[in-house]
Amino acid sequence: MKAIAVSPATRTIELIDHEPPRITAPTQVKLRMLEVGICGTDREISAFKYGTPPPGERELVIGHESLGQVIEIGSGVSRVAVGDLAVLMVRRPCPHPTCLACPHGRQDFCYTGDFTERGIKEAHGFMTEFVVDDQAYVCPIPADLRDVGVLVEPLTIAEKAIAQLWQVQQRLPWVCPVAPGERPGYCHQAVVLGAGPVGLLGAMALIANGFRVSVYSLESTTSPKAEFARAIGAAYVCSATESVERLVEQVGNIDVVYEATGASKISFQLMEVLGTNGVFIFTGVPGRKAPIELDADLIMRNLVLKNQVVYGTVNAGRAMYEAAIEDLRVFMSRWPTAVRSLLTGRYPLTAYAELLLGELRGIKNTIVFDREPSQLSPHTQQRQSRPATT
Repeated sequence: MKAIAVSPATRTIELIDHEPPRITAPTQVKLRMLEVGICGTDREISAFKYGTPPPGERELVIGHESLGQVIEIGSGVSRVAVGDLAVLMVRRPCPHPTCLACPHGRQDFCYTGDFTERGIKEAHGFMTEFVVDDQAYVCPIPADLRDVGVLVEPLTIAEKAIAQLWQVQQRLPWVCPVAPGERPGYCHQAVVLGAGPVGLLGAMALIANGFRVSVYSLESTTSPKAEFARAIGAAYVCSATESVERLVEQVGNIDVVYEATGASKISFQLMEVLGTNGVFIFTGVPGRKAPIELDADLIMRNLVLKNQVVYGTVNAGRAMYEAAIEDLRVFMSRWPTAVRSLLTGRYPLTAYAELLLGELRGIKNTIVFDREPSQLSPHTQQRQSRPATT
């Protein structure tokens, strides 16, 4: 079968022939991949900033934002049936029985760091034609989410962040009396930092929870991302022209910041204006860059005197995948055109080099396995497969 793989030893990324997987245990499921999303993590692995092949292997098949269809199941499978659509979880638990998290299905909080992640760390990913996995990591999705189901995995980032937000804020009187027709977050102001897929999905999740949301990002106020933000009921503020102080003037006390950029400088500038009892949520991972200047005294003073909380979140457990599937249906009922517009390009396998190494374009691009070239983004139909190096 065909697969897209990186070889860190030779610093190459290629479309390869890979051995098809087989079911070898009663609880395993075989899926035909339909669509795989491309994100910043895939591009960073393709630039050899990280990414580790399975032990004893030279290549790592990449891709972790999946949508597949079940084509075969083992004798002990009960979670899914042949023909079901499904997405696959990414992280697998470490082998240590002393880890407090992994034996309980919470490998997203692994203590040892010896977990594996499909398409990222020591396990092949989903950017290939067929995948086999245990049913414990296979999450069925409704057929009516076929066109947008590949968004489930990036949405889990927001689902986990918001679930932790509600848990953290139980520390104080924070949830407002629920007014008729309002969700619990209706009286709180959230700022989403960044208008990429993770940021825009986070904005939708926050709005669905009732928050007033402002998206703060580099793109101009006339950009497609700004238009998307306004289409779902969020305000949009351009960080290239409006300072964080001006942002506060426009939105008022900031109760929550949902960071989705991996840009440390603007993140810590925004932390300086976080409101009383506020929560700052990091989801991005910055690359190694030059040191930044920040007012550490001000940040520390605010954290103490304003009862603030800062936390980071990564990966997600099964409950968050299930929440993302449910919320994606909510999003589709409220904003069907906007949700579909997140997926700005669908491409064949042969477009891998430009998608992973070329200039970023659009919001979310995917590689598809089940459509003819005539059904894909027109300007990529003629691209040819080629090895790529960095």
